[in-house]
Amino acid sequence: MPTLRRTRGHSPTTPPPPRDLVHHPLFARFYARVGTSADTRAGIAALRRELLHGVSGRVVEIGAGNGLNFPHYPRAVSEVVAVEPERSLRRLATAAAQRCEVPVDVVPGAAEALPVKSEAFDAAVASLVLCTVRDLPRSLAELHRVLRPDAELRFFEHGLAPGPGMAAVQRAVDRTVWPRLFGGCHTARDPLAAIEAAGFRVVSHRSFRIPERGPALPSSYCVLGSARRVD
Repeated sequence: MPTLRRTRGHSPTTPPPPRDLVHHPLFARFYARVGTSADTRAGIAALRRELLHGVSGRVVEIGAGNGLNFPHYPRAVSEVVAVEPERSLRRLATAAAQRCEVPVDVVPGAAEALPVKSEAFDAAVASLVLCTVRDLPRSLAELHRVLRPDAELRFFEHGLAPGPGMAAVQRAVDRTVWPRLFGGCHTARDPLAAIEAAGFRVVSHRSFRIPERGPALPSSYCVLGSARRVD
């Protein structure tokens, strides 16, 4: 009779748990420390408040990270479903959710295949995440799918620089070291163009740099705004 080979930590009849699609434990620790510091020292917290001002109803947030957006959701929000694929960040987000004034449910999942029903949300939030998703058009198509007709997408992203010099630098670093160092981040994506191509109508937006003064980084060129789902 053949014997069953045991896998350490699991019974012969129980398969090991699936690996996360996104696994960047070192970057997750770096992001958690730097993100919290940037909120206070670089003014990112004020941008998060601007991003979420006036949001209401049922909201889905992709790439929730360690939950830095959670304290800024208005009380008019009835529920936030926060999708985060990285296990370490998801654990931090779950702890942050317990301190929120609005209900936040942190769930595993990738932006390219959201684990939620179609046309189930009044608003969606993409905050410093479209640079890291593996498939940008598919991720935005998923947001389009899960939003109700004419529902709102709020976005705060960094992306392609307006000048050809820095844009060339962005494309160069995207092909080499940047995604490896920063959890899959790409600096030369154009979030506005991608959002419109996915079936959204951009309602308002503003562009700015972080930091506003001094030398620019490949990730300095940001846009914050809102769009509506177009059927």
